[in-house]
Amino acid sequence: MKRLLFAALVVFLFTQTALADIGVGGPRTKSKPLGAIRTQPYSPYSLSNPYGAGSPYRANGLMNPYSKYGSPYSNRSWTNPYATKAPQLYGPSGRYYGRLSTNPYAKNSTSNRYGKYGSRYSPYSLKNPYGAGSRYSTRPIYVYPSK
Repeated sequence: MKRLLFAALVVFLFTQTALADIGVGGPRTKSKPLGAIRTQPYSPYSLSNPYGAGSPYRANGLMNPYSKYGSPYSNRSWTNPYATKAPQLYGPSGRYYGRLSTNPYAKNSTSNRYGKYGSRYSPYSLKNPYGAGSRYSTRPIYVYPSK
């Protein structure tokens, strides 16, 4: 009986996490998320999964250096330090966490160490270990293409 109850609990928790990975919240657009940060490593939406969203062969993947979201020359890429339309980060409740960008001068960039989304002291920054960037947080952050 205990094993059955444990198995049912595991299945319930797995389906709840999988439903949270779909991208509930985010921008009010019809676009799907490009991937997610802080999800289970084997989730198909996880950017750390080399067979899912983190694949270097995915056509619109962030890790593909030939796609428009991963190329160092594209204006929509997170790896281009001069990009003005880098992908945006949203939490499951629709909370905005800036742009995933290597541009250290852009206002909403996660690489701007003096900005709201790149400072290690800001509660909205992924670099703050006690705020949005806590490694103990289980809430995923979704990466959406910019408008």
